[in-house]
Amino acid sequence: MRWRRRSGRIAVSEPLDLLLPRVPWLRRLPLGRDQLLLLLAAASVALSGLDAWLAHSASGTVRGDAWIPVIFGPLAGATLLVAGLIALRRRMLASVLATIVFAASVVIGVLGAWLHLQRAILPSGPPGQRAALDLFFWAPPVLGPLAFAFIGIFGTSAAWVEMPPGSGQLRLPGNLRLQLPYPKINAYFYVTATGVLITLVSSVLDHAATGFEDRWLWLPTAGGTFAMVVATVLGMIERPTKADLWTYVGAMILLLAIGVVGAGLHLLFDLGPSRQLVPERLLRGAPLMAPLLFSNMGLVGLVALLPEHEHAG
Repeated sequence: MRWRRRSGRIAVSEPLDLLLPRVPWLRRLPLGRDQLLLLLAAASVALSGLDAWLAHSASGTVRGDAWIPVIFGPLAGATLLVAGLIALRRRMLASVLATIVFAASVVIGVLGAWLHLQRAILPSGPPGQRAALDLFFWAPPVLGPLAFAFIGIFGTSAAWVEMPPGSGQLRLPGNLRLQLPYPKINAYFYVTATGVLITLVSSVLDHAATGFEDRWLWLPTAGGTFAMVVATVLGMIERPTKADLWTYVGAMILLLAIGVVGAGLHLLFDLGPSRQLVPERLLRGAPLMAPLLFSNMGLVGLVALLPEHEHAG
């Protein structure tokens, strides 16, 4: 592994040098780490719009402000793809455009969480019953809209180029520089941990409504907690060992498996004993896309380990 000292700080520049020193083709990918994460962000925000449509359709129809995330998701995804094409010639302009989209995503996520929170509170209820834990289990998921906010945060992290790599120094418009308190890869570890935490809490709240009667419901709880702790600790380590990195990789692969298994179990639940596809059960039953958030975070965590060979233009 190559270690670089920048401003009195030691940072890892190539985790793959320690993990897979004999797999050189991973270092020659046509897209770098940040570019792949931006593609993931574009796909994630578009799919979040689809997920919002499915969730809001469960009430019979999508009404009023519920259309905002439904329309914004695909539109933001398409805009980010356009920004990717612009980046081929004007990287700085693409970064600004992507940052605007991600800022809007954060605003929509926070406002959506606030609106869901209002649905979980009874302002006209008797004292002591205006906010109850049961309301949070059965009301619209408070943390669900925060998926948009999280995509905005990790997307913004990927939008700006770190020059030189491993320095924690971002290049901004006007030849300005922003010095992060740690290298960008450590920031990605913290971002991954935050995303896993949001997904984990949302999963626990959804499954708590069933009383965790099915033992399979403990899999995302235990696996998500483990992955969150591993990603957080790795972000705090200045010089991770090979064992540290492989533990992190194992945790991310576990998240991928949890998402796939969870989506399969949700589908079986929605099909019912007759194993017949009923659209009404798909809309009102166990959400098919919710478990895939674990897989999405596992993929984000793995991509963060790839080398960043992009140069700011």
